[in-house]
Amino acid sequence: MSTQPQPVPAGKPPAPNAAKRILPANPKAAGIVALAFTAVLYLVELADVVLPGDLDQAGIRARSLSGLDGVIWAPLLHGGWGHLLSNTIPVLVFAFLAMAAGIGQWIAVTATIWIVGGLGVWLTGPSDAVTVGASGLAFGWLAYLLVRGLFNRSPGQLAVAVVLLAVWGGMLWGVLPGNPAISWQGHLFGALAGVLAAWIAAKADKSRSGKGTAAPGNLGV
Repeated sequence: MSTQPQPVPAGKPPAPNAAKRILPANPKAAGIVALAFTAVLYLVELADVVLPGDLDQAGIRARSLSGLDGVIWAPLLHGGWGHLLSNTIPVLVFAFLAMAAGIGQWIAVTATIWIVGGLGVWLTGPSDAVTVGASGLAFGWLAYLLVRGLFNRSPGQLAVAVVLLAVWGGMLWGVLPGNPAISWQGHLFGALAGVLAAWIAAKADKSRSGKGTAAPGNLGV
């Protein structure tokens, strides 16, 4: 067996490596998705205010089977407008930047952070509290953005990581125990899930890149 790379047609430069992009290729679409997701959070909080009952009770109840479905609902719920407002800018900025490799990969990254981070809270969170909020997602996207440049060996992404650290580095203290009203477990497991998502995405990108190079010139001898 031998492998020969396919020549690039004249006048057509190689396609840019999506995995190493700094900003989304379609910033308008990425912005719409980030805004739409944030709008959903506001609509849910408005419904919580207007409707009878307390939607926040659908959040994560640690080590309780009846609270396990809170893993799905918790990121959409917030303990008041102040809680939601504090998450709004990080959610908008990090969600937008995390779409650099495409909305499809962003969905996969977000799902990983959402489920893995939520399960971490369910396993380790306080049993006498209900955990809600999108801050776990924000920490996950931030961690993803901070480490993706290492996995992708991208100087541009590492430069973005330095800027994010300079602006939002103080957030990382939130992964440590502190204010009992703030779920450090959600922050910690969200961040760990973000690192995991970055590693999985990098492995998948390398696998696709390898197959894309070898397949066209794969010759049987």
